[in-house]
Amino acid sequence: MIGLGFIFYTEAKKKGFWTKFYKIVPGLFVAYMVPAIFTTTGLIGPEWDTISRSGELEAHKTNIYYMSSRYLLPAALVLMTLSIDLKAVFNLGWRALVMFFTGTIGIVIGGPIAILLISIFSPETVGGAGFDAVWRGLSTLAGSWIGGGANQTAMLEIYQYNQKLYGGMVFVDIVVANLWMAILLIGIGKSKKINKWLNADTSSIEALKEKMSNFSESVKRNPSVTDMMIMAAIAFGTVSFAHLGSGYLSSFFKDVVAGISNDTTRNMFTFLGSSFFWMISIATLIAILLSFTKAKNYEGAGASKFGSVFIYILVASIGMKMDLTMILDNTGLIFIGLVWMAIHALLLILVAKLIKAPYFFLAVGSQANVGGAASAPIVASAFHPSLATVGVLLAVFGYAIGTLAAIICTILMQMAAPVG
Repeated sequence: MIGLGFIFYTEAKKKGFWTKFYKIVPGLFVAYMVPAIFTTTGLIGPEWDTISRSGELEAHKTNIYYMSSRYLLPAALVLMTLSIDLKAVFNLGWRALVMFFTGTIGIVIGGPIAILLISIFSPETVGGAGFDAVWRGLSTLAGSWIGGGANQTAMLEIYQYNQKLYGGMVFVDIVVANLWMAILLIGIGKSKKINKWLNADTSSIEALKEKMSNFSESVKRNPSVTDMMIMAAIAFGTVSFAHLGSGYLSSFFKDVVAGISNDTTRNMFTFLGSSFFWMISIATLIAILLSFTKAKNYEGAGASKFGSVFIYILVASIGMKMDLTMILDNTGLIFIGLVWMAIHALLLILVAKLIKAPYFFLAVGSQANVGGAASAPIVASAFHPSLATVGVLLAVFGYAIGTLAAIICTILMQMAAPVG
């Protein structure tokens, strides 16, 4: 929080070094990297060891990311969605879906192409036999980068990758996905130049932003303590219902999915047993319903601003998980991940250029795949708080197609991999 406070304090400076600095580097990116630097230097830690009274070594993990993703994220989505104009969101048009599916295709073809390229120079890096085969491990990355954690687990179950080696794949997932998110955040600060280069049509996005800004201005008021308490009640009351509903629904669907006899079909629908999936979905649905009531007027009291505070805390907690020295470990697998992500990025840029899609659609379409429901709203809200819902809707769609698309990717990777 001290780091975030310092960032906002310096970003508010009207002249001098910091003004020039933030013109080059977006504040959201700095909010992401400062905790990563703190973790790397050992000043803070996502986990730590202590000695118990009996003299035994005990491992502990911080709950900051869990708290942020499970409580502050859905609360932020509620506060940012209260004033949403759903019709205007749908008016964003077909380019948003095209860029999302382009991101999916980029992951599907990126894996096998990365294996083919790296096998030319280092076949042992992409080799392995039986359940140790690298393509089996990379299947879990495909699940994560198209859908999310539930899809990643499903791919581990389907292809039975060696559990002892699985930690290396999780490590690649964290490093590569976080590096890519950092690049996207840097791009947000240069989105006008990027859009000009893409010759992008930003009219629908600008229209939505202007409409939301005008509405916010029309209901603007100095928030009272009553306003703040009611907003907290709306936000965290919705979160509580989302947690309650997700518990019942995830348990119900786990049993339903477990009863499916066909292994492939069963694993395709594993995401329905994810409580996180249902929590985000329920919170977003309730928030959309509230946007048709007088609750939307709380935007005038700063609802989306409070939501933005929660989003920044989530960004910092994600950055806190990133130890920059990890990049130097297991460089072979990291290189596969980087080549894979580069193919995903290049395809997105090519299609964006062809259809004149704004950078917003490129960035959110990518994060709805690679980052999922935890990261897509962060990137979307960086353009405007009212756009966070777009990120969530696309990310939820990613959960639905994640396992099937990852299976297709894995079949292609198995064909591309050297015979072990």
